[in-house]
This record gives sequence, C-alpha cells and structure tokens, in this order.
Amino acid sequence: MLIGTVCTLLSAAGLGVAFLVARRRRYALALRTAAVALLPVGLAMTGVVRFVVNMTFNPVAWAGFGVLACAVLLFLSGRLADGRGRGAAAGSAPEVRAVPGGATPSLPGSRGAGGKAKGAAADPDDFSDIEAILKKHGI
Repeated sequence: MLIGTVCTLLSAAGLGVAFLVARRRRYALALRTAAVALLPVGLAMTGVVRFVVNMTFNPVAWAGFGVLACAVLLFLSGRLADGRGRGAAAGSAPEVRAVPGGATPSLPGSRGAGGKAKGAAADPDDFSDIEAILKKHGI
C-alpha cells in the first residue's frame, strides 16, 4: 500500500514537471519527461517494486548474493591458475628453428660463439640495405 502511494506521488510530480515543460513549448522534452514520470507507477503495478523492496531488506537474499560472489571469485581464480599452469607446462622456452647454412640462431642480446654480444659490434654491411632504401627516398 505504501509502495503504491509513494510511486503514485512520484509519477504525479513528474507529470506536473512535464506539464510545466510543455507550457514552454518544448514538447519533445515534455514527452520524454512524462514517459519517465510514468515508470514508477508502471513498476509498482507490475510488482517489480515490491520484489526489489522485499529483496533489499531480506538478509537471506544478501547472503545469496555473497554466495554468488564467492562462486564467481572461485571460478575466476580457477581460470587464472589454469592459465598460469598451462603456459609453464606448454614450454615457455622460445622456439628455435634451423637456419639455412648450418648457423644456429640466438636470441637478441645473447652472447654468440665468439663471446661478444651480437648487435653490440655489428658489421657495417648489416645496414647497407637500410641505407640503400633511405638514399632511394632521398633521406
């Protein structure tokens, strides 16, 4: 009974505001305001408001939300743990492919057979193709 009265008063106030907006010849805004103003009465008539009020003040409903939140956290934790385990078990080491000519590839910044880091003392011929492209474009 109280819920219906409160919703009716809210709708009446909203329709009053819509009427004042319509007097200013802003009809589109007045129609939208009237539509929003009718929502509380419609929700009260369908029983949605009673359901929400009963759920809000019910400690069993809040305990149910707590159980659902716990279930979601456990599910996400399981997915996270499964993702970490799968990455380590699947071989997180980089894949090494054979290079034509019998040379063994190495990771950038790692030390080659000579003991010095590759890329640190690169041959001047390594950038010749880049220089040719830059000269071609006039840079």
